Amino acid sequence: MFSLKPKDGGGYTAPPTPPQNANLLKGGIALSLVLILGLGYNAYSTRTSLEDRIGALEKQLTDQADQMNTVKKHATDMDSDIAVVTKRVGVTASELDASRKYAEKLKAQQEQSEQQFANELATKATTNDVAAARQEATTKVAEVQKAADTVGGEVKKVDAKADAINKDLADSRRELSDVSKTLSEQIAHNASELGDLRKKGERDYFEFSLTRPKKNEMTRVADIQLQLRRTDPKRAKYDVLISVDDSRLEKKDRTANEPVQFLVGRDKLRYEVVINFVDKDKISGYLSTPKDKVLSAERPNFRPQ
Repeated sequence: MFSLKPKDGGGYTAPPTPPQNANLLKGGIALSLVLILGLGYNAYSTRTSLEDRIGALEKQLTDQADQMNTVKKHATDMDSDIAVVTKRVGVTASELDASRKYAEKLKAQQEQSEQQFANELATKATTNDVAAARQEATTKVAEVQKAADTVGGEVKKVDAKADAINKDLADSRRELSDVSKTLSEQIAHNASELGDLRKKGERDYFEFSLTRPKKNEMTRVADIQLQLRRTDPKRAKYDVLISVDDSRLEKKDRTANEPVQFLVGRDKLRYEVVINFVDKDKISGYLSTPKDKVLSAERPNFRPQ
């Protein structure tokens, strides 16, 4: 109990009363610090995650660019390579879209956290404390927003790279279309069209029929040898083995009226086999070779029968 002591003047004084809001203020400040630390940690984790994701996307786009170079080097397989690259670019576009949505979601969560934090402080602290805590929280959110903007810039760069790859794909498709059109004009689908090609006098043409051998025998056509390995009449598909320049080239899953090209001799003459008809264990078509090998200095290495 408190004792009352007389003053010099004969009166009495009461002991000082402790502040009523001291504990409440301390609790509000402690809660503010915890929330601020939580926002800082969330901002750091979010930025690290986004940077890792952007790095992965850039690596994937680099791999796609390498694959695009491979497409340009192998013109004969260009169509299948383009399909693969197009599929991967589609995957990249979906991941970029997911990254943008993730950044927008992060921004909305930060704005919601800021509002919730301000509301809680308003009920537990004085006006000055709330203003100070709000300013600090705003600074943290600004840092998070800056990080999100940086990520947005990186995403735009990746978008630009993806657009460049898509443009290269479009150019490659146009080139493939032009090549296909040119080849189509030089292919005979029947005896009448083969006669028209002969009239042009640009190349020599040798008609042949092959049956599937029983003992792996080769059939000579002009200065090369052929062997039928497999046929699929329903799909007009076939496999054929070509022997040229002491080496063997196996062409699998080829389609009727599809030009099968290969190079012959030191001067790399372009030879072309076209199969017009595919039957059970039998195919027929023609071989196309350069017209004047001697004058054009494109003489292949002929071999004896």
